[in-house]
Amino acid sequence: MNLIFTVLDIVAPVFLLAAIGFIWVKVGAEYRIRFVTQLSMTLGVPCLIFTALMKSEIEPTALTNLLLATLAAYGAVVVAMVLLVRLLKLDMQTFTAPLIFGNTGNLGLPLALFAFGDIGLSYAVVVFAVMAILSFTLGIWLVVGGGSPLRVLKEPIVGATLLGALFLWQGWETPQFLTNTLELIGQIAIPLMLITLGVAVARLNVSGMGRTAALALVKLVICAGLAWMIGLQFSLDDVAFAVLVLQLATPVAVTSYLLAEKYGADADSVAGLVVASTLLSVLALPLLLAVLI
Repeated sequence: MNLIFTVLDIVAPVFLLAAIGFIWVKVGAEYRIRFVTQLSMTLGVPCLIFTALMKSEIEPTALTNLLLATLAAYGAVVVAMVLLVRLLKLDMQTFTAPLIFGNTGNLGLPLALFAFGDIGLSYAVVVFAVMAILSFTLGIWLVVGGGSPLRVLKEPIVGATLLGALFLWQGWETPQFLTNTLELIGQIAIPLMLITLGVAVARLNVSGMGRTAALALVKLVICAGLAWMIGLQFSLDDVAFAVLVLQLATPVAVTSYLLAEKYGADADSVAGLVVASTLLSVLALPLLLAVLI
């Protein structure tokens, strides 16, 4: 019984904030998702990542070990999903990237924070940063069949990650007034991302839910399973292991839908994947947390 309440304490705030965004749109209230997303991804998340890394009490070697495990896990997921898409004769442009990349930002970061505290958040930003870099390079290439990998250098998240890693490695800290400012800005990221997730799901037009529900379940099993196996191979500590599995098990990211819409893939099918996997996560992530914590 105590385990049930512990898991509920972790996941309830996450899904309640997403529900607020969903209801906000359904009652007809205005929500400028483009502005909020830009504010969050340009200011909120970079500040959150930088301060989390700078103030982290985790040994740099432990973060490096998680970084290598994350790269290996995503490498295995890429191979598995490419084979799956080809085996099922699905459209590569539409389905490959959404099946690879999960919602490690909107859902993964807050879940790691609520479940494991600041240490969990420090680990989670490493996985999120790897996903973001791969998404802006490999992800776009899969959708459009090309694109320059240098565009990732323009993303504030990447700069914040590299700078935070440098401060952690050197043991540097910003002046207290600046740290306080950056932390305040970073605190807007998680609630904004969760509410925006609910808004985005409420606005999606979905199709083919039977097939997408099955694909969402397959994605969950493959991603969580591969992360579990690779986490064991790298002998990660308990929190790092749990965060890696949890992050890779997150549902399809809303950004996958935005990329499909922008570059001419089947956006409705991707929207179905986002909704189906997000709904599945309401049941799956609490169960997974119950095993991991």
